[in-house]
Amino acid sequence: MCRWNAYFGQPLAIEELLFRTKHSLIDQSLHARQGVEATNGDGFGLGWYPEHGDGVPRRYRSVNPMWNDPNLRDLAAEIRSPLFLAHIRATTGTPVQQTNSHPFKHGRWLFVHNGLIEDFHVIRRELLLAVEPSLFDGIHGSTDSETLFYLALTFGLEDDPLGGVERAVGFVEAVGRAHGVEHPIQMTLGLSDGERLYAVRYSSEGRSRTLYESVDGATVRALYPDNARLSHLSDEDRVVVSEPLNEELPGVWVEVPEATALIIQRGVDEQLPFTPAVPAAV
Repeated sequence: MCRWNAYFGQPLAIEELLFRTKHSLIDQSLHARQGVEATNGDGFGLGWYPEHGDGVPRRYRSVNPMWNDPNLRDLAAEIRSPLFLAHIRATTGTPVQQTNSHPFKHGRWLFVHNGLIEDFHVIRRELLLAVEPSLFDGIHGSTDSETLFYLALTFGLEDDPLGGVERAVGFVEAVGRAHGVEHPIQMTLGLSDGERLYAVRYSSEGRSRTLYESVDGATVRALYPDNARLSHLSDEDRVVVSEPLNEELPGVWVEVPEATALIIQRGVDEQLPFTPAVPAAV
C-alpha cells in the first residue's frame, strides 16, 4: 500500500533518513519487505517544519517514484528540520496525481497514512458529506487518506488530535458496517502540528500494517558505543517508520502494538490505547 517515515528531534538534514540508511524509503520504494507490495512507485511526498521559521510546514510532492526524482537528493541535502514526514505511495485505486501524494496539509498540520478504507467507492459520498463545510474546499485529491484527514479535522483534530482521529475512525467504521463492510479501515498514520509527532497503528480486524518506533538515544548509544554516527543522537531523537531503516542494529526498533497511539514530544513520550468512538452527532 504505502510506506512512511517520521522524525522528531534535533535539527537533521533530511538526507540522513532518505538516503543514508541501508533500508531507507528510497530502498523501500523498490524493495519494501513488510508491505503488501514490494514496489511503492505511485508518487511520494515530503513535509517538514523549518528549523527557523513561522511554524507552517512546507511540502514537496511528486507523481514520480521516489527513486526517480532528480531534485530530491539536492533538496534533502539542503533542508534541515527538527520534524519531518516522508511518504511513498502505492495506490489502492485512486489516480496517480500530485494532489493524491502525501503528506496532506491543513494550516500547521501534516498527515500521512498507510492502509485503506475498504470499499471506499461505496461509502465515499457519505463520508465526504460529513466533512465540515468550511473545510471542504481544502480537499484537492480523491484518496480515502485525505478524506480520513478531513474527517479527523471535522471531529476536532486541531484541539484534540487523537480524539479527533478516534472519532473519525469510529465514524468510518459505523458507515462502513452500515453498508455491509466487515472490516472498514486499515491504517498506520502519522500527523504533526510542528510541536508534537503523533502516530497510530489500528485496523478494524486487528491485523494492522507494520509500524516501528526507535528507542531513545541514550539506549542506542549504549547499545552501539563504537558507532560514530549513532553517537550524535540526542535523548530526544525519535524515528517512526513503516519498517526498520537498518535491520543490522538489533535493539533499536520496537514494534508499535496493535490499537496504539504514540505522542512524541519534548520530555516524556506517551503510548496510549487507540479506541475509535462514534461521534455523538455529524
